[in-house]
Amino acid sequence: MISDDVMELQKLFYQTHDYSDKKYKDRVLVLGIGNYLMGDEGVGVHAVQALSKTELPDFVDLMDGGTGSFDLMPVMANYPLVIFIDATMDFRPPGTIDILYPKFAADFPSVLSAHDVGLKDMIDALEFKGELPKIILITVSIKGMTPMDINLSDEVQKSIPNVVDTVKGVLSKIKLIEK
Repeated sequence: MISDDVMELQKLFYQTHDYSDKKYKDRVLVLGIGNYLMGDEGVGVHAVQALSKTELPDFVDLMDGGTGSFDLMPVMANYPLVIFIDATMDFRPPGTIDILYPKFAADFPSVLSAHDVGLKDMIDALEFKGELPKIILITVSIKGMTPMDINLSDEVQKSIPNVVDTVKGVLSKIKLIEK
């Protein structure tokens, strides 16, 4: 049985705000961000689809977050930890994966893809309201966007299994304390 009042996500991940819906406070949200219709820019959505076909811990929820609009605020506010998967145009080889631990919107890379302004604004709004969960950002480097294309480039497509392994590696470090 999972404790109603205790969750260990290591000190880095522990969140203390009062959750509006207590049923999520012992859960982790993995949120794929991106525009599925813009080629590699949709890598976060593709990664969440790939994760949905694997075995994950019981405390994990998956969500296709699309382009990260303010509609995600009430969802994110319910979780103590959100793992974002998103594309970044950082001039690194396509398919390069990084893990970042941003605390504020300003800590997000300045080269996230097309929707980054809305995403950063949403993070600022959650912080202002005192509802910002801890965030782990997994980025996948892309070269650019291809309008009206649901396919990923070969390099980015080949990175999807590594993104899945990266998310699972992060999740394996999360311990729920049972009573």
